[in-house]
Amino acid sequence: MRTLLPTLLAVTLLSAGVAAQSVEVEEVVLDNGMTFLLMPRHEQPNTISCGWVAKVGSVNERPGITGISHFFEHMMFKGTTSIGTSDVAADAKFMERQRAVKKQINELIWGEQYERYRRGEIDDPWDPAHDTQQLSRLRTELRRLMDEHRSVIEKNEFAEIYTNAGATGLNAFTSNDITFYIITLPSNKLELWTWMESDRLSDSVFREFYAERDVVHEERRMRLESSPTGELDEQFDAMFWQSSPYSWSVIGWPSDLNSYTREQFDEYFNIYYRPNNLVGVIVGDFEIAEVMPLIETYFGRLQPGVRPPAPVVTLEVEQLAEKRLIGSCDCQPQIKVRYHTVPFGHADGDTLDVLSAVLNGRTGRLYKSMVEGMEIAAGAMTRQESMKYAGSFLFQAEVKGEATPSDLEAAWESEVARLKEEPVSPYELQKVKNQIAADAYRRLETNNALMIQLGMYEAMGEWEYINESPVRLAAVTAEDIMRVANTYFTPKNRCVALYSRRPRPTGDDGGDDELAQFPPEVRQQIEAMMSQLMTKDNPDELRMIVGMMEAQAGSVPPEHQATMAYVVKKLNERIAQLDGGDQ
Repeated sequence: MRTLLPTLLAVTLLSAGVAAQSVEVEEVVLDNGMTFLLMPRHEQPNTISCGWVAKVGSVNERPGITGISHFFEHMMFKGTTSIGTSDVAADAKFMERQRAVKKQINELIWGEQYERYRRGEIDDPWDPAHDTQQLSRLRTELRRLMDEHRSVIEKNEFAEIYTNAGATGLNAFTSNDITFYIITLPSNKLELWTWMESDRLSDSVFREFYAERDVVHEERRMRLESSPTGELDEQFDAMFWQSSPYSWSVIGWPSDLNSYTREQFDEYFNIYYRPNNLVGVIVGDFEIAEVMPLIETYFGRLQPGVRPPAPVVTLEVEQLAEKRLIGSCDCQPQIKVRYHTVPFGHADGDTLDVLSAVLNGRTGRLYKSMVEGMEIAAGAMTRQESMKYAGSFLFQAEVKGEATPSDLEAAWESEVARLKEEPVSPYELQKVKNQIAADAYRRLETNNALMIQLGMYEAMGEWEYINESPVRLAAVTAEDIMRVANTYFTPKNRCVALYSRRPRPTGDDGGDDELAQFPPEVRQQIEAMMSQLMTKDNPDELRMIVGMMEAQAGSVPPEHQATMAYVVKKLNERIAQLDGGDQ
């Protein structure tokens, strides 16, 4: 009876979760092809979450324009003819003059500078240190025009209009497959949203086109180049995806970021940002009868694209042998093992999600065996990533103590063998299904979370997956898990990355013991934050940051107090260095 009762309770909980998840959506398609998903819910009065998703991401790019989808995310906040400038005519002239100068710069770099690079005369054709006199003059002229242009730019006016109307959470994100623009605002501001968003879809002015490249380069530096494993992970992606356009990062290759032309940008916009490739989503306190006239009036005016988006036809080829990446970084030694699996919507994706849940968490197999049992890992996790056209399953772990990445690899292989040979017990399987069902139900609680899920699922395939997923996951069996483990977790189907700690320069004391006390995920966040703050060379600016952090110390949750104390200590050390002239 001791084993039967927990199982009965688990079945009851799971059944309740599955039955409760019934999201009812009104789907509307305008004459121009734009789809809208409308879901009135009145649990949060006078509030709506709105968004629209473009079915475009890095997978739709090609070499030469990698990262352009993410760059669009930045540029779509620059305003329109009526928003973002104090002088429309001067604004247009500045942009046209910048375009002409940048065209000359690109022609010189792609021609003369690339030829010098191929001959070995320079190591980077884009580095201003290698400029010819003509190229240097053009760069100076472009910078002058950009500086003068700011005199007629109303910075952040697009966002300020929303903020003044009581909106929050104005944001956007780009992935391999989609680009999503989101906001939450009072219900009585719905017409403002329909006008603002349809205006930037019909009349976007991509001002600061060349200045924004510097912002994206800085974002790339922070996300990848300053991250302990960022550039290695980027190369691991490129190695894993042999033929698929998933092989480059969403932010793009540096030389491509430098090379976009306005002509390429306009062409991309006219293909992927037309209504036939867009999905609008509204969730919250509204009535469909009231919102439909607004949608038809404002979004109905958008013109369909003349040239439809091209299908993604290049499939990933079958991997014939295991691949390995051996690297070193300023990081804790770690391992990543990645297998080719299945895309979004594939039946095996649900089984792989359940398999991953069996391994993850403090009650999962990885924590029990590697963290608590053998004590060789500081942390370990897995993730099935089902993208639109392909998928992968990732295992990653960070060593603890004297263990090595090879020890973690051997432990992982033991876990894989167990999954292949031993059925997951009914109790263990039911436990993870309960957790999955509970997590899915919690994701329905807020308008914003529900709005994002609906938009993503519709862009990836169909929004109905939000209702189908819990049922499909509940149907996964122990035999299914054994089957997918044997199907996908094979040596020839995997790529392995082994990262060791980079040897420190002579005189270095060998590491930061204080930082090592934090969990891996927290440590990575601290390192990313410090990589930005520690480059500042103004001690007064750092003192202001420390003062703000200390003023907020009382409201910081107990579990984050140690993190704040560490950051404050390191900033004070940096301030002392700067005050002493040791920069």
